[in-house]
Amino acid sequence: MLQRCLQILFFISISLGAWQYAGAQHTANDTILLGGVVVGNDTFGMVFLDDVYITDKLPKRFVKQREKYDRLRYNVQKVYPYAIVAAEVLKDVDVTLAKYEDNKKARKTYLKSIEKELNKRFKGELENLTITQGQILVKLINRQTGKNCYSIIRELKGGFSAVIWQSLALLFSNNLKREYDPYDRDKEIETIVKDLELNNYLQYQRYRQQAKVTAR
Repeated sequence: MLQRCLQILFFISISLGAWQYAGAQHTANDTILLGGVVVGNDTFGMVFLDDVYITDKLPKRFVKQREKYDRLRYNVQKVYPYAIVAAEVLKDVDVTLAKYEDNKKARKTYLKSIEKELNKRFKGELENLTITQGQILVKLINRQTGKNCYSIIRELKGGFSAVIWQSLALLFSNNLKREYDPYDRDKEIETIVKDLELNNYLQYQRYRQQAKVTAR
């Protein structure tokens, strides 16, 4: 049930309109989708590699804390690319819906077309998220957009839908109204996010998300 709630939330939060990214050219011999950089008249393939950390063995009293942190880091890495894409294209949704401010039918048709297309592309991935990952995704969408997920649903789907999805979320220990708190409750998540923003992992995952849209 939580996975379905997250699907609806993700689908109505973002638009295909802003996904106008240039993808790699495909030929019959292509086997790997690869990023690239252009230098002068030459194009070079580009692959992002994860950082490798070498540390001393932790004392036993720190092992459980480290395991808990590693699980949190894994979960943040899993869902943060979705939050980034959602934030980037939500701006385009707002612009597009503003054009349909006086045309409820066009607005409804537009949102339905978005939900249908995104459902086709991301349904399987979002269904595989755990409850914990879903909770983190809700927080990170708030971080990236400046809006809590309840407000996003209310704006795009109406107050009744927002109440329904909030009720379902609470059944699974989630809260769509919760604000992201980088200084206290969510400070560990914030630390992980800032670290991801400084290394190649995030760039690579972001490229993969964009490539899924351009590779038709």
